[in-house]
Amino acid sequence: MSPRRRARPAGVEGGLAPVVAAVPAADAIAPVDNLSGSAAVRPSALEMESVVLRHRDGTDEVVALDGIDLTVGSGELVVVIGPSGSGKSSLLAVAGALLRPTSGTVRIAGTDLGGLRRRELAALRRDRIGFVFQTGGLFPSLTAVEQLLLVAEVSGQKPAPLRERAEQLLRDVGLGARLGHRPDQLSGGERQRVAVARALMGRPALLLADEPTASLDRARSAEMVELLSEQTHRHGAATVLVTHDPDGLSHADRVLTLVDGRLTGA
Repeated sequence: MSPRRRARPAGVEGGLAPVVAAVPAADAIAPVDNLSGSAAVRPSALEMESVVLRHRDGTDEVVALDGIDLTVGSGELVVVIGPSGSGKSSLLAVAGALLRPTSGTVRIAGTDLGGLRRRELAALRRDRIGFVFQTGGLFPSLTAVEQLLLVAEVSGQKPAPLRERAEQLLRDVGLGARLGHRPDQLSGGERQRVAVARALMGRPALLLADEPTASLDRARSAEMVELLSEQTHRHGAATVLVTHDPDGLSHADRVLTLVDGRLTGA
């Protein structure tokens, strides 16, 4: 029987958040070695070569990603656009070291993920990758600045020395007057700005944004893509944003199309 194409393997339905939630708790607190260090010159932050992702659905073999070749450099914003079910969340799950590909090579900041053990992958996610989810994923009881300081706390570091960085990141995304506000005191666009700042807190080599404009109106969607472009260039992370929304694409360094697990325009 021929392989059937469908973009999202089991566990990736509804975006990346369910996949991250499934990561074992012990892995979620793997140390972030360079959280308080300075950013260094990096190689290409993301390299994917001939990446294939397949899984079984009953008696069928489903092709989620079909020969993906993608390189994203530091300080570059790449937008991947495609319809629902095209493979966008699967692409981010593999790029974010959340799922192992069936075949092919994935490197993050020069590190080949193929030979890494589970705990090593967890440490790499904490140290080198920032995630921005569809709904922000903020903790309701924490203020904006506390959302960022939590990144330091769960990694075993003292948040106090990093407060200045957290406040500066929030000012960078236009929330200098909202440092002490909780999520229910912020607009949808402001919550997503907090999520972007939080994702940058650990100085990631790679920033992965999963439909961050999904809950925003058209004007706010374009503003969010512009913000990600500004922060990508300012902080030197490589950013991959997946979306089905064409608004704001002019702010991207490259725009690629993903359909049936195949990437074009790379």
